[in-house]
Amino acid sequence: MAAITATQVKELRERTSVGMMECKKALELAGGDMELAIEELRKSGRAKADKKSGRVAAEGIVMIRGSDNSNRAVLIEINSETDFVARDTNFLNFAEMVAKTALEKNINDVAQLNSQALLGYDGQTVEEARQTLVAKVGENISIRRIAFTNPAAGSVGTYLHGNRIGVLVELDVDNKDLAKDIAMHIAASKPLVVSPEEVPADVVAKEKEIYMAQAASSGKPQEIIEKMVIGRLKKYLDEISLLGQPFVKDPDVTVSSLLAKNRAKVLSFTRYEVGEGIEKEQEDFVEAVMSQVKNG
Repeated sequence: MAAITATQVKELRERTSVGMMECKKALELAGGDMELAIEELRKSGRAKADKKSGRVAAEGIVMIRGSDNSNRAVLIEINSETDFVARDTNFLNFAEMVAKTALEKNINDVAQLNSQALLGYDGQTVEEARQTLVAKVGENISIRRIAFTNPAAGSVGTYLHGNRIGVLVELDVDNKDLAKDIAMHIAASKPLVVSPEEVPADVVAKEKEIYMAQAASSGKPQEIIEKMVIGRLKKYLDEISLLGQPFVKDPDVTVSSLLAKNRAKVLSFTRYEVGEGIEKEQEDFVEAVMSQVKNG
């Protein structure tokens, strides 16, 4: 058997984040076969995966998969720590099969999805395949959230902007073109709710309090202040609700007017953007390098 080279050990360590001596031993046992060595290190790799599970995964992709002959569709966000891994073939293959598994089995819950056998992965569950992928790419991988829809009537619109923003929207009428336009609008304009009435009361009260304080300094009579606050509050609610927004393809028309013209109603929507709401860690580069040296 040929001697194991430092280059092989380095590559295996980069792919699994396992220590150098363990990598060398695994390569020796595998006769220099890199993929077999990775398999030998799976148990060790899983231990590493557990340590990585606390690291922030704020990059990744959003995927949409749907059925050609029904309203069934799934929207899913799968995260990695870096954009580099999000473009890796292994990561993309995993994400594709996760989305297909969720669609095939009508799954709308991450915990339920994790326990399912992953399509194309020889009986591995989604969670087992995720842990194997973590060991292979050396980063935390997280299935963050999932939305599945399958209304009995009406239509489902989907829109995917690259692999960063995805939208599912349900209409009460069979109008796929309109549904797609509304989904595109939601991707671009980021409404928080369908209608102003859906904005939580505490949010409305807080905004009103702010506007009242701002208007009070104007020196205007109370009745004028009240009218000013009502106007500002309406503007705010229109900005954050789908129905009150100018339609992105024709700003002279509101989404509400567009829907009324087509005798349609938006029943619900889901919008995912990669990493939204996740606070990214700012790594100290010097500290990271020194840590690698100490752990080398």
